[in-house]
Amino acid sequence: MGGQFFKNFSFFSATLSFFILVGIFAVLFNLAQESLYTFGFDFLYTEIWEPGEDDEGGIFGGYIPVVGTLLSTLIAMILATPIAMGIAIFLTEIAPEKVVKPFSIAIELLAAIPSIIYGMWGLFYFAPIVQSIFGGNGVGLLTAGIVLAIMIIPFMAAITRDSMNTTPDVLKESAYAIGATKFEVIKDVVMPYSKGGIIGSIILSLGRALGETMAVAFLIGSVMSIPGKVTDPTTSIPVLLANNFAEAQDLELSSMYYLALILFLVSFTVIAVAKFYFLGRKKY
Repeated sequence: MGGQFFKNFSFFSATLSFFILVGIFAVLFNLAQESLYTFGFDFLYTEIWEPGEDDEGGIFGGYIPVVGTLLSTLIAMILATPIAMGIAIFLTEIAPEKVVKPFSIAIELLAAIPSIIYGMWGLFYFAPIVQSIFGGNGVGLLTAGIVLAIMIIPFMAAITRDSMNTTPDVLKESAYAIGATKFEVIKDVVMPYSKGGIIGSIILSLGRALGETMAVAFLIGSVMSIPGKVTDPTTSIPVLLANNFAEAQDLELSSMYYLALILFLVSFTVIAVAKFYFLGRKKY
């Protein structure tokens, strides 16, 4: 009796998740119809975002927020990936046992800090540092990318650490027995064995970075312009939606749903790649 109930409940939960996903896509697609019909795929290449006056619909394009989202995410991933890998390797293979637990707890606590706290810290403390080193006014693409990297490092490091911990001791001991150094064991045994988890952590962190809103809203500048320099302000899809959604009407509102649909598809693709990779990966 209990087993059948658990089976039915599990099936219901899985089915519900699928229909929620389809429902979100259907709602976004339906509400974006006016913008899809008006602009089509030209929406992705238009840099103008100007609401019309009175009965005029205006001209809206998603090129700038899409570029801002991709660039800020790219900066974050370039900075976060090597640091997160270093943290994971240190905790699993180098650090003494008495250091591993407090460091692991600290990383998990960093992952639990709300994003708005990172945004406020970045705006009032970190932005002046960036301004003094790189120029600009402190608020822009670079600052947003760096703080975004700080946000996803704990997430990426924790998943990578757990993946590296699954490496069987017998493999590492066998490598040491034939004369391998610690660096060679990490490079030729631990990394290949846990590569599925490592790649998965990168992809999942990428999905997190793509959708981040509050911290980026504090730091990216919220300006509808293509950044000429890495320190210039710009905007991103989540920031544009957060700032303008409440006041948008008609065609502008539909265009925002169009942007949300684009972000949904990009994030879904990233997570789907991670999921299918995990299903298909082979052990070392």
